[in-house]
Amino acid sequence: MSRVGKKPVVVPTGVTAKVEGQHVAIKGAKGELNYTAPEEVSVKIEGGSVLVTPLGEDKRSRAMWGTARARVQNLVVGVTKGFEKKLEINGVGYKAALAGKNLQLSLGYSHDVIYPIPAGITITAPKPTELTVAGIDKQQVGQVAAEIRDFRGPEPYKGKGVKYAGEFIFRKEGKKK
Repeated sequence: MSRVGKKPVVVPTGVTAKVEGQHVAIKGAKGELNYTAPEEVSVKIEGGSVLVTPLGEDKRSRAMWGTARARVQNLVVGVTKGFEKKLEINGVGYKAALAGKNLQLSLGYSHDVIYPIPAGITITAPKPTELTVAGIDKQQVGQVAAEIRDFRGPEPYKGKGVKYAGEFIFRKEGKKK
């Protein structure tokens, strides 16, 4: 039994939910998000909340039960509050700046890395060494943050590179003479 799947997703006031077959559409103050649930579960609206139930007792149905419920919950949170990921840039001369609809990163390469900001995502740089990626789609926010981090991931000796805020970097000891 899925402990996550058992709980109904409460739809707050100001948010509208619509279910047509396996397709779920949530509309709120920040925008509208859609999700197509897998065929192993059924989705329905009852009493101001969205219920997800498995259609079978096999392992895949039970796995998709919790997954589908979590995805619907993320839709509701996205259209009400939104999601954000914070990134930190460490290193001498490493910095980030916004240039129109692009993010310009100086990460120790011979050239600056230009990253076009996708639609639905807002990136802010309050300091040259801090970035905030925000949006209503949790998957897209995480994907953009991961792509920015991949340009220069943190290295284990001095910790230089782009890392998530609060991320712990395992440090290695240098060579001894």
